Amino acid sequence: MTLNHYFQDFLSLFFPELCAGCGTNLFRNEDVICTNCIYQLPVTNFHKDPLNKLAKQLWGRFIFCQACSYVYFRKGSRIQNIMHQLKYNKRPEAGVRMGKLYAYVLNSSVEWYKPDLIVPVPLHPQKLKQRGYNQSESISQGLASVLHIPVLSDHLTRIENTETQTRKSRFERYENLKSAFYCKDKISLAGKHILLVDDVMTTGATLEACAAVLLGVEGTVISIVTLAFTE
Repeated sequence: MTLNHYFQDFLSLFFPELCAGCGTNLFRNEDVICTNCIYQLPVTNFHKDPLNKLAKQLWGRFIFCQACSYVYFRKGSRIQNIMHQLKYNKRPEAGVRMGKLYAYVLNSSVEWYKPDLIVPVPLHPQKLKQRGYNQSESISQGLASVLHIPVLSDHLTRIENTETQTRKSRFERYENLKSAFYCKDKISLAGKHILLVDDVMTTGATLEACAAVLLGVEGTVISIVTLAFTE
């Protein structure tokens, strides 16, 4: 055991690292999420099925190559805890960790096509300033570190700080978002297979609005990954 390990153990007595899923103390070899929570993740395996629920929800709305989510979002679950830590408790490392976990799954799958680059769903600058980070970018960083493809975080921007989406229908959500996004650098995206990444799939209105902008760039192909899927 190195001196650094002893120092880390000493610090953990006073400032323990807690699992983002269950809140228990992490062991030395655990990173952000404990082994027990990882083992119990409600994985979807959507990447194995082109006819999965997420893909079906997006059919007819825009053309995409593949669409999948890592886990099911369920209220009162450890996934809800992880998402809450990621979005509201200033723990972007939870998104990075979950992105890495999903990337290992995708990277070993023969059914999943590796894109050229990753574009996270952007936050409006005002919300980004309030939160301090973009949770979708954190997930993207985790994916990219394993898939070894670049993340382009500033090519798609949010130009409208739209009103809350809560209690809106799918059509109302799309109308609320359809002019909210803008592509700053079309040259870098032209002809690329783009992986569009978001945190949670609910109605898909945000993904639809972003995809419409990205598909307006010549020669682009879109794939979708979200961390969680709401049934």
